[in-house]
Amino acid sequence: MISPGKKPLVQDIDSLKRESLIGKVKLFHNEITNPQTLFTNSYLSLAQQLYQSIIKPFEANLQEERIDTILFCLGTGLRTLPIAALHDGKQFLVEKYSLAIIPAFNLIDSNYTPIQKARVLAMGASEFTTQNPLPAVPIELSTIVDRNLRENISAKNISRGWPGKLFLNQDFTLKNLKNQLSSQSFNIIHLATHAEFKPGKPEQSYIQLWDTQLHLDEIKEIRWNDPPAELLVLSACKTAVGDRDVELGFAGLALQAGVQSALASLWYVNDLGTLALMSEFYEQLKTATTKAETIRQTQIKMIQGDVYLTREKLKFSRGEIPLPKSLQILGETDFSHPFYWSGFTLISSPW
Repeated sequence: MISPGKKPLVQDIDSLKRESLIGKVKLFHNEITNPQTLFTNSYLSLAQQLYQSIIKPFEANLQEERIDTILFCLGTGLRTLPIAALHDGKQFLVEKYSLAIIPAFNLIDSNYTPIQKARVLAMGASEFTTQNPLPAVPIELSTIVDRNLRENISAKNISRGWPGKLFLNQDFTLKNLKNQLSSQSFNIIHLATHAEFKPGKPEQSYIQLWDTQLHLDEIKEIRWNDPPAELLVLSACKTAVGDRDVELGFAGLALQAGVQSALASLWYVNDLGTLALMSEFYEQLKTATTKAETIRQTQIKMIQGDVYLTREKLKFSRGEIPLPKSLQILGETDFSHPFYWSGFTLISSPW
């Protein structure tokens, strides 16, 4: 544990074996993402065991120094750990601290830039020729950016979106992405689509655009940092997952290309759950002091059941969004299970 102005604190935990810890992380990951356990708390035992192993040894120091933000530099075998879902027996870790994952301590941008007046480039696809549709994407984008599309999907009692540009389906092309980034200044870039990370050859991993796939080795060719983007949101599957060669997947490469922070996913995220999280995230972003605090407040709202579906509407902290029939459900459901909220993690700068 390295805290401001102090020498590193090392805790030797002789009883904890590396193989055992990694094994528990895998079991925990599998338990949270198992569709058959979404209405149970079967993950809780492992969440508490991992808390005892990882957080408990430093808990007294964290409290004594009044720490409010923790940056995790995770080693091999631990990078798919949903750290927000660790549990002390009373509450989740994210209910106590703002959290972020960093590739290394010397690679994060420590400058703080208020983001409340940001311009957003929001792009995505809901229709695909060879993959399942994502019918929630148009609504997700329309809750983020003010534009005519937003008027077509009527939103009731919802505060205004962010200034910026929105492009959907046929307009979500590699050429247009490059043109927008090179011609205008955007503080936030939001991509909502399918993605897949596969260890091995870079061309096997991709973010799906309308006309092509943006492969892993092409991420650094995009001029994300001219001018610098403060936040890249990858609203897609497994975008924070990597291997030994690319530790943090797409998000890690985007950081290398100059993006200050990235919000990315650890597993195959749910379409409606992602819509709920992103809608709440961009509302919280308007008032939160940091990006890490934004995702923290978003996840707390989901834990507490304040973000939920009721038949034909999505309700969250500052309004409700009518849903098309293809997304409507019977009854009511919330997103309090960690599957819906702990898969998205902030990478690099928490500020």
